[in-house]
Amino acid sequence: MRDGRLPHQNPRPLLLANARVIDPSRGSDFHGDVYLADGVIKDAGFGIAAAGVPEGAEVVDCKGAVVAPGLVDMRAFVGEPGAEHRETLASASHAAAAGGVTTIICQPTTDPVVDDPAIVDFILRRARDTAVVRVHPMAAITKGLKGEEMTEIGLLQAAGAVAFTDGYRSVASAQVLRRALTYARDFDALLVHHTEDATMSQGAMNEGAFAARLGLSGNPKAAETIVLERDVRLVASARGRYHAAALTCSESLEVLARAKAAGLPVTASATINHLSFNELDIGAYRTYFRLAPPLRAEEDRQALIRAVASGVIDVVVSDHLPQDVEGKRLPFSEAEPGAIGLETLLSAALRLVHSDQVDLVNLLAALSTRPAQILGLDAGTLRPGAPADVVVFDPGLPYVLDPAQLKSRCRNTPFDEARLDGRVLRTIVAGQTIYEYV
Repeated sequence: MRDGRLPHQNPRPLLLANARVIDPSRGSDFHGDVYLADGVIKDAGFGIAAAGVPEGAEVVDCKGAVVAPGLVDMRAFVGEPGAEHRETLASASHAAAAGGVTTIICQPTTDPVVDDPAIVDFILRRARDTAVVRVHPMAAITKGLKGEEMTEIGLLQAAGAVAFTDGYRSVASAQVLRRALTYARDFDALLVHHTEDATMSQGAMNEGAFAARLGLSGNPKAAETIVLERDVRLVASARGRYHAAALTCSESLEVLARAKAAGLPVTASATINHLSFNELDIGAYRTYFRLAPPLRAEEDRQALIRAVASGVIDVVVSDHLPQDVEGKRLPFSEAEPGAIGLETLLSAALRLVHSDQVDLVNLLAALSTRPAQILGLDAGTLRPGAPADVVVFDPGLPYVLDPAQLKSRCRNTPFDEARLDGRVLRTIVAGQTIYEYV
């Protein structure tokens, strides 16, 4: 395996030949070639290799592997600054590269909180110096994530924040959120909101018969739908752009579908964990499955998958949240919620393709094109002239996940020793290979 830094000069031209080329931004899926030079995509089509290899170009025979836009992960926690023992921009970026993720959108839940332009600038500078993939920070909606006073959205956006969120906290005050939506509208800024009522979400898992059997307190699905219903009404009033960070249940999908049918500027994500597992996977109090929001029932998981297939759910995210050993080796109800996911995002998502539940083009759209479009990033496409951020993967290559081989600083993965089909072979950022599976 080979990793490298983001290039500071133009890399050697690269021809990815004999590939299954998928570009969700244009709905294309064909057998052909992709040519990269000067840090951008020069061409993606039929017969590029047959027409003659450009002088000085490196030629890679993909042997039928998929070439697609690099993934854009819209929800990832990176501990820098303040929690570098859990994850740094460098370690997160290497994990992302190994998973085919070429762009990370990081959460503002750091120490200090990303609520000041100077912190945005710090993250961008550190990412430039230490990360091997592109990194864009979200900034906080409210100062200190306290839900009381709005941040300076205009200044933070000018500093480089691509969206605004209070991370894993919902803004309890409807008036504060309404003002934020109204203010953000004038800057065409996106608010990403965690839809979970804190007063109803004190439990350790999904509320229901299984929680009762385990003797654990539960979080009702109403904790999510109540907040989402309120938020949709606020969006209708303020007309600001709104994204639900991580929906988990069928009732919320009904609210989302109505909002979209009404023409409101509303989009939403689902996490790969909620698409892959249900509450029964907790089993004998397995703390790697302690998540926030919690895993729901199987019928909710199936509803989420159908929503991804139909486009009601716009984006699939890793919800990468590293926790150290001390935070997970505790009784289930006391363990810290969260799981790492950057490196396993694509492989886990391909399970939906192998089970014939989601088409590969639609899945890649949810992993790359749509998050890029929602955030206004020049990514998620193989159009000529676009940045040469590309992933090459074999969707049928099987492997067993060994947590010891993961590049994240923490190992809290629910895919521990899972059998997965689909492996990243090469990740390219700005035309340079930053990861290669050997």
